[in-house]
Amino acid sequence: MSQPKKPAPKKPKQPKSKKVNVSVRAQWESLLKSVTKEEVPVELLESLTVNLIDGTKVNIDIKELISEGHKPREIESLINRRLSSLDNSIRDVDFFISIDSVVKTIQPITDKVLKDL
Repeated sequence: MSQPKKPAPKKPKQPKSKKVNVSVRAQWESLLKSVTKEEVPVELLESLTVNLIDGTKVNIDIKELISEGHKPREIESLINRRLSSLDNSIRDVDFFISIDSVVKTIQPITDKVLKDL
């Protein structure tokens, strides 16, 4: 005689993942490359490189400054003073945006706005 079938054990519900989807990250990276950026909030910067006329590069690690406890306003003020003092020597400045910070900051707002579409 066969035994009655046991119901399959229920799988525990998985919480919604907080991990950044690679395709979402790639979409944001593509979007940011296509937008002209006049101003970028310090909180979204990873670092910046000041390229001087003589070929010297001055790197400023924004993420490190934030992790050390510096406030974004303080960092912005420091950068502005430094750039002003080097004004005649600067060829250009490269801003490196933290895609992960952009996704973390903006994606929830985007999701909320677009949820009913």
